[in-house]
Amino acid sequence: MVRAFDPSRPVRSEEVDALVATACTAPSAGNTQGWHFVVLEGPEQTGRFWSASLPEDRREGFGWPGLLDAPVLICPVAEPDAYVRRYAESDKAGTGLGSGADAWSFPYWLTDTAFATMQLLLAAEERGLGACFFGLFGREQAVCAALGIPEAVRPIGMVALGHRAADPTAHRRGRSARRPRRSADEVVHRGGW
Repeated sequence: MVRAFDPSRPVRSEEVDALVATACTAPSAGNTQGWHFVVLEGPEQTGRFWSASLPEDRREGFGWPGLLDAPVLICPVAEPDAYVRRYAESDKAGTGLGSGADAWSFPYWLTDTAFATMQLLLAAEERGLGACFFGLFGREQAVCAALGIPEAVRPIGMVALGHRAADPTAHRRGRSARRPRRSADEVVHRGGW
């Protein structure tokens, strides 16, 4: 996850479109594809997000100032009602999941939107771009209002996208990144838990 971007190197809209097209090939429950991507390009559009999520008076102590230089921000958004509509169709109606979002024991719209977002992140890396997924941390309503995102859908976070900053100190690793990775032996439970 890249947290510092070169503001002098924009990402072409065609390249962003290609990344989103790759994201849209992710698997989804019932092939519902209940995701949307709100794409913000350039300082005016990305500035609307930052004003809503990290007001000027809170930026001085922000630990990742290079994140604010990302030329593109993409907000992945999950649409629960798309899954309700899809599972009300004749081939899925027998599941009972078409009666409402509360019929779902697990919100697959969040899983599927996360799958699509991961594909976007991997595609960005493959193209030599830097990207970082981060949460909205209680600022969902403010972000939705600033970006005109309807109440019926839910943003799962934000992706910063651009070219990595040339400054090697800009890529400093946070405490979380310094935590060791768990080994396969710690996470695999063969034959049961």
